[in-house]
Amino acid sequence: MSNSSGILVIAEVSGNAVAGISTEVLGAARRLADQTGQPVQAALLGSGVEGLAKDLIAFGADQVYVVDDPLLAKFSTDGYLAALEKVNAQASPAVMLAGQTDMGRDLMPRLAFRLGSSAAMDCLSVRVQDGKLVAERPCYGGNARAVNSFKMSPAVATIRSKAQDPLERNDSRQGQVVKVDAGLDAAAIRDKVTAHQEVAEEGIRLEDAEVVVAGGRGIGSAEGFAALEELAKALGGAVGATRAACDNGWRPVSEQIGLTGKIVGPTLYFAIGLSGASQHMAGCTGSKNIIAINKDPEAIVFKASRFGIVEDYKKVMPALVEACKKLKA
Repeated sequence: MSNSSGILVIAEVSGNAVAGISTEVLGAARRLADQTGQPVQAALLGSGVEGLAKDLIAFGADQVYVVDDPLLAKFSTDGYLAALEKVNAQASPAVMLAGQTDMGRDLMPRLAFRLGSSAAMDCLSVRVQDGKLVAERPCYGGNARAVNSFKMSPAVATIRSKAQDPLERNDSRQGQVVKVDAGLDAAAIRDKVTAHQEVAEEGIRLEDAEVVVAGGRGIGSAEGFAALEELAKALGGAVGATRAACDNGWRPVSEQIGLTGKIVGPTLYFAIGLSGASQHMAGCTGSKNIIAINKDPEAIVFKASRFGIVEDYKKVMPALVEACKKLKA
């Protein structure tokens, strides 16, 4: 790695707390720091966010650069880029990491370009090899993995949700908080947030669920998902769907899992009535255990599954739900 001073995590704020993805990225940064001996830094941007610096330290940061400005209350590419250029000038990191989120997708490639470097997106893992950052990321719709290294510094990468484990929170950890004046000019921020609408979610967020019950075209109708909802409820999980199921209007788009949907990595993933197309599997390959139920014995999904049941899901689900309820009783 270069002679720069550390590994910088671009933190995100969700509601009034540090976003879960940012604690995962801090975990990845901490493991890189164990390899290199460099400090873990974090950039905290927003308005009224200074109090969250202690949380970043508790999750592994050694230094937190806080840019607290009313102009950063809502994410804007221009505003955040300008602020992060100021942070980079002070921190001079060798590596910059962020989550593969809407913000990360928008911000990190632009930031890499501004800094004369390049970006590796949607990484499953990062490590140091021969003094360079090496990033492993899915390609060909999740059917293969590419290994990329960086010739330039800072090396910029985004980390896929659930691909890395966060550290256990340790409130006794000590760290340094550095305030950075971004000196933002409102006239220079060209993109404006004109409205903000939050979609209410009931129960566990799909991305946070330890159990996900996903259905595809084989479910046949919106009514067919009632059995999947019952199984998810019995196991304290969440319901997901393929793009085909969402396109048919059987489930809301917010539940879509896959290359063009959400990325999940639960402990247990039920793949019910779905073929296992690469676009969908790219969204759930981080699952620790996949259980497939499909009446087609040649379905591709069985190749990715730890357990499989070749049968019509309508025959399987009543007994499966009942057994799960007994286990939870």
